[in-house]
Amino acid sequence: MSSVQGLAATLMAIFQTRLELLATEVEEEKQRLLAVLGWGAVAILMGTVASVFLAGFITVLFWDTHPLLVLGLLTLAFAAVCLWAVKRVQAITASPEGMLAATLAELQDDHDALLAAAKGSSEPDQKG
Repeated sequence: MSSVQGLAATLMAIFQTRLELLATEVEEEKQRLLAVLGWGAVAILMGTVASVFLAGFITVLFWDTHPLLVLGLLTLAFAAVCLWAVKRVQAITASPEGMLAATLAELQDDHDALLAAAKGSSEPDQKG
């Protein structure tokens, strides 16, 4: 009976450790997400202000000679930067590991160890 209690205690300790790891990973992901959102908002705001002032400056600078050409080129430039930014966001958010990778790896290791232990205890001893 004590072996069953020992097994239960071991399983509870493993579960508690994995739960703590899960909580840590969720907290790290939350912090990363908040940082990305905060700095992304600052970048969008400052980039928008700078772009408007730059476009206005360049348009006024070339107003007498080629105003439509300047406006068209600026529009293409802004569209290209927008496309580049979208690709960067996709690259940042596409994590190859996925969320909670460490927790899932530890749970898989536990599963494999328990299967190995179960197979080892079910085979008869072959001494001789």
